[in-house]
Amino acid sequence: MSDTKYIFVTGGVTSSLGKGIIAASLAKLLQARGYRTTIQKLDPYINVDPGTLNPYEHGECYVTDDGAETDLDLGHYERFLNVRTSQANNVTTGRIYQSVIEKERRGEFLGKTVQVVPHITNEIKERIQILGKSGDYDIVITEIGGTVGDIESLPYIESVRQLLWELGEHNGIVIHLTLVPFLSAAGELKTKPTQHSVKTLMESGIKADILVCRTEHQISEDIKEKLALFCNVRKEAVIQSIDASTIYDVPLLMQEEGLDTVTLEKLDLPNNTEPNLDQWKEFLQRHKNPKHKVTIGLIGKYVELPDSYKSIQEAFIHAGAANEVDVEVRSVHSEHLSAKNIDKKMMGLDGILVAPGFGERGIEGKVMAVRYARENNIPFLGICLGMQMAVIEFARTVLGLENANSTEMDSETPDPVISLMEEQKSITDMGGTMRLGSWDCHLKEGSLVEKVYGSSDIEERHRHRYEFNNKYKEQMEEAGLVASGFNPRTGLVEVVEIPSHPWFVGVQYHPEYKSTVASPHPLFVGFVKAVLTQKQKQNNASLA
Repeated sequence: MSDTKYIFVTGGVTSSLGKGIIAASLAKLLQARGYRTTIQKLDPYINVDPGTLNPYEHGECYVTDDGAETDLDLGHYERFLNVRTSQANNVTTGRIYQSVIEKERRGEFLGKTVQVVPHITNEIKERIQILGKSGDYDIVITEIGGTVGDIESLPYIESVRQLLWELGEHNGIVIHLTLVPFLSAAGELKTKPTQHSVKTLMESGIKADILVCRTEHQISEDIKEKLALFCNVRKEAVIQSIDASTIYDVPLLMQEEGLDTVTLEKLDLPNNTEPNLDQWKEFLQRHKNPKHKVTIGLIGKYVELPDSYKSIQEAFIHAGAANEVDVEVRSVHSEHLSAKNIDKKMMGLDGILVAPGFGERGIEGKVMAVRYARENNIPFLGICLGMQMAVIEFARTVLGLENANSTEMDSETPDPVISLMEEQKSITDMGGTMRLGSWDCHLKEGSLVEKVYGSSDIEERHRHRYEFNNKYKEQMEEAGLVASGFNPRTGLVEVVEIPSHPWFVGVQYHPEYKSTVASPHPLFVGFVKAVLTQKQKQNNASLA
């Protein structure tokens, strides 16, 4: 008998059906019933982690407190559960093979031939059970990336099959997420893709316990009965997941469908309390019934793919709800900004956020956007590279250092106001070698950021190599750009602000990673509030 129960979420028919949202929604419902729940993601790609992947490839790279560069689904897990994730919550094929090969090199397999079964599958099973064996959780939900039938997913599916057998009855179940497409020509929903997907899963030795069916149209009772019969599941275990107006509706929709009830029944767990979702419902009420509206420009260079800035987008939803404001985020490609079109591109923006990123492409557009916000008294927030662009813009425009730059963009700049950390200069590997994870930051007493946080000592997550060059600190502060946050151990500048501006803050860290439904990030809440206040002031001034 296992003390921890395991739920495996697999996907079929097509990718991007929303396994992460379903997993997070179920976890939320179980958590709301009092079960200690966590979620992990198994990714079938051979990269060791997404840290070296272009955002166009895989969306944003999410960073945990312990410095793990992970899949963006971990962001959903934290936003829904308000529970911190770690390195153990995300496993890739690259990491599995890396670990097995290192063990082989150390001679741990005693000269045996190293094979996918049992060595790779044993490693996967070990990783799956790390969180379960910690004693911290009653239920561990494991999302298997990719689609059933993919070559890359086979070792994971085989590991799940073995683990279900080892755990015994009622200790592990499989939830299979599939697509039930609507054929407009026939005017009906088709179940055959789901049937084939379940059959593929069964060919690997796994029976789906629960079917979650993604659909654009209501699934009738007849179709549920048909799916139950042909897919070998009980009718109450056929769950409809219809398109929702927001991902935050999904837990309530899953509760209506009884996903948590049937899950607890199959795991032989008590089902005698109703989920306490009062706070969640209050958040949705504020989110869907805003009293005001603001438009904030997101200046970035990966804006074609919304998932590139997923955590920022979601942080604005949380902060908007906290302020009862509808935050319209308008993406502006920094590469397309120029002196000729800056006024037109910035027209109608109530606030400006310059986003994180790497490399020199689109940099000058970001600098222009910073200058526009600073000179036109538009509330501004710069994150990571966005903060560095604010420093460069100030050095060039206010201090008159025309060629000021970051050594990332120009190694020969005469004024490296942003430069490489000393410990980074000898590093050649790109993966996992930046300043990563949670670091302390001390905020200057009386500063804007100290008021926003309501505290002088905070912890925030980082993902960068280059830093504010302290040689220019005194010069910048005399001219009006104040270093209001710094790392107490290294003295590195973490936050800059302009006190004479309505709201101008640049942070070296990534506040968006820590924003959740239950705890909207104070920096985003403060930024949205400042944007609304400034907009109302301007409206009142124009009426006067």
